[in-house]
Amino acid sequence: MASSTDPVTNGHQSCNGEESRPAESCLVSPPQSVTSPVDPVRPAKRLRTATECVVVSNPSDPYNSSSVPIYQTATFKQTSATDMGAYDYTRSGNPTRSALETHLEKIMRCERAFATTTGMSALDAILRLARAGDEIIAGDDLYGGTNRLLTHIKTYLDITVHHVDTTNLDAVRASLNSKTKFVLLESPTNPLLKICDIPAISTMAHATCPSALVIVDNTMMSPLLMNCLELGADIEYHSGTKFLSGHHDLMAGVIGVKDAEVAKRVFFIINSIGCGLSPFDSFLLLRGMKTLALRIERQQENAIKVANVVQSLGFKVNFPSLDSHPQKELHASMAKGPGAVLSFVTGDVDKSIRIVEACKLWGISVSFGCVNSLISMPCHMSHASIPAHIRKERDLPDDLIRLCVGIEDSEDLIDDLVAAITSSNVSKEDR
Repeated sequence: MASSTDPVTNGHQSCNGEESRPAESCLVSPPQSVTSPVDPVRPAKRLRTATECVVVSNPSDPYNSSSVPIYQTATFKQTSATDMGAYDYTRSGNPTRSALETHLEKIMRCERAFATTTGMSALDAILRLARAGDEIIAGDDLYGGTNRLLTHIKTYLDITVHHVDTTNLDAVRASLNSKTKFVLLESPTNPLLKICDIPAISTMAHATCPSALVIVDNTMMSPLLMNCLELGADIEYHSGTKFLSGHHDLMAGVIGVKDAEVAKRVFFIINSIGCGLSPFDSFLLLRGMKTLALRIERQQENAIKVANVVQSLGFKVNFPSLDSHPQKELHASMAKGPGAVLSFVTGDVDKSIRIVEACKLWGISVSFGCVNSLISMPCHMSHASIPAHIRKERDLPDDLIRLCVGIEDSEDLIDDLVAAITSSNVSKEDR
């Protein structure tokens, strides 16, 4: 617990953006009257998440605009030299970002939500809660950028990182100790689509290490399909660039925190390092989230069809809707659907390359969650920063192909993919 003089938990309610101002006067959080307004027209009954995505409350707008205004400003004029208003410097707070964060709090069912510049800046802000000597338990199948950041932390910051198979409860249990600060999970994992038992790991971690925080990267599911905080996690984060935005026209990160005191510390870090999302990108993310339910419904429907076809062609497919997935039932107990990302292996790197390059509709690109379908080879793209020998140790095959399914007509997607697979049996020299 921070002391009364700790800037993380002081009682000041405004923050001058000037760097010369003492840290002790920095804003802890925007006033709740701004970030969590009471909307007199919003029904008391909790709406379903698909509806919450569309209903954006903005009762503080004096003009009752249908869309949240973009406050494209760095600073806010004050009426007093000593008594700051709700906002003074956009790094510390902005009405457009506050509206987005309030909206996220509804959808994520969290105490506080924060919007940052990227998914990696969101994770960076969370990991800054750790101190030298702490330990982190993380999976052995992780997004390449997450692995890169964890490698930096364990190399330079005297923080131990244990990479274990988080689908194995015994492996997680064996690494828990009094120094454990975080248990960092992905479920489904990226790109092998492994499933972690979030409730069981959360219960075990909290019982063994009461001060430890369970953190889940929920980007693959989005808040629409899975709520990690209700499953027992303490912090859930997302790359807002992906499903939440849905159009790959912005970069964003999202953090949802269960505990108010932890949320204050997270806000202090975000304010200190200046990674809050810009007003314009906050507006774009708000707009994108309104169609989240429609997009994911179509993407997921397409992904199921694509997974079945690829599997029928004899490939080993990783996707939690398939009966062949060893953790299908576990995933179904936590999530409302399998999502729209799948992967498969061909047994030959050159063949995988030919398949990827022969696709016409499937764009060759990193990332996922976009309305357009994407195809990639993770070991050569999104996960290339993981050294080859470590990928081999973690059973991450070089021939792996990842499909990120969009909203196109499923028959067109399947026709294009099947044609690419068929053509892959012919070498480049013969074509």
